[in-house]
Amino acid sequence: MLKATQEKVLAALQAVSGIVERRHTLPVLANVLIRKQGGHTEFTTSDLEIQVRTAAELGGDEGAFSTTVGARKMIDILRTLPADQVVTLSAAQNKLTLAGGKSRFTLQTLPAEDFPLVQESAEFGPSFSVPQKTLKGLIDQVHFAMAVHDIRYYLNGILFVAEGKTLTLVATDGHRLALAQATLDVEMPKQEVILPRKTVLELQRLLKADDKAADKAAKGAAKAEGDGEAAAPEEARIEMRFADNQAKFSFGGLEFVTKLVEGKFPDYNRVIPRNHRNHVTLGRVPLLASLQRAAILTSEKFKGVRVNFEPGTLKIAASNAEQEEAKEELEIDYGGDAIEIGFNVTYLIDVLANASAEMVMLSLQDANSSALVTIPEQSGFKYVVMPMRI
Repeated sequence: MLKATQEKVLAALQAVSGIVERRHTLPVLANVLIRKQGGHTEFTTSDLEIQVRTAAELGGDEGAFSTTVGARKMIDILRTLPADQVVTLSAAQNKLTLAGGKSRFTLQTLPAEDFPLVQESAEFGPSFSVPQKTLKGLIDQVHFAMAVHDIRYYLNGILFVAEGKTLTLVATDGHRLALAQATLDVEMPKQEVILPRKTVLELQRLLKADDKAADKAAKGAAKAEGDGEAAAPEEARIEMRFADNQAKFSFGGLEFVTKLVEGKFPDYNRVIPRNHRNHVTLGRVPLLASLQRAAILTSEKFKGVRVNFEPGTLKIAASNAEQEEAKEELEIDYGGDAIEIGFNVTYLIDVLANASAEMVMLSLQDANSSALVTIPEQSGFKYVVMPMRI
């Protein structure tokens, strides 16, 4: 029998349940594998491509059990119980009983041996780690440029490149490309992997949840210290290892193993413009607001806006089939060529909405060349967007 507060059991289940689909060809994949050995319990989920495991020290008797039970049902039940409610889980004869207070639920189980665990690669490369906040920041800066259901399947994900002391993440859908870099503590031999889209979104969710948990713990520590200075919590790190067909991430008590996308990612270095002669630095928020307003009058199918760069002025114009028009104007510190260029407004909004910097820099050559968006205080970030005929 397993015994712990609702909060602890729910946290462990929520950490692993993001990849669980409601509909599966294999019914057991809708379940979470629970393995209890004394006070140590492991929760594992899989969708055959990704496997997530977390271990928790939960109370109970010394008995051991292994079973699989519907992950979503368990979470739905636990959510309705108070956070400090002590719950017990006990397994017997194809059933799992969850009891808390005067509530009791008996759930159908499937045998633990039927659960298809991911076969881990024997050939993982050297491990390296970065602060969790760093990886979360890199993913946040590029994830929106991933393709969705592209027949060039290698674009439906993010390229991770570890080389020397640099970790580079790149995403592109063929119309725009986002690249973000961070520095590593160790020298790495060159390794390149493409993480699938679902893996990226799940990693993002887990890192966000872990971030919140770390903040909560830090606040709790500060409170416990009273008015005195609380010791700064050690920066939580995420460890990564890559193999030919798998990547493995370990952080916050979680182990995350995923299959990779096979295929050759485009040479991103060839896409990034080097010698654009026109540059303008401007406030991210006012530019984003202007583009969002102009976007209201673009049509659903055609998201084009006309952008005019003139000395001292940036003009944005949009129109639609109903002959409605939007015109925006921003004062800018610009003395370069007069350029009129068309863009898919969504591509510009995406990069500005996912950045947090105050200022952004646009670099342009002419109306037919792709534009480069950079952030003055983040040398490792580059965003390339192709122009659009309007």
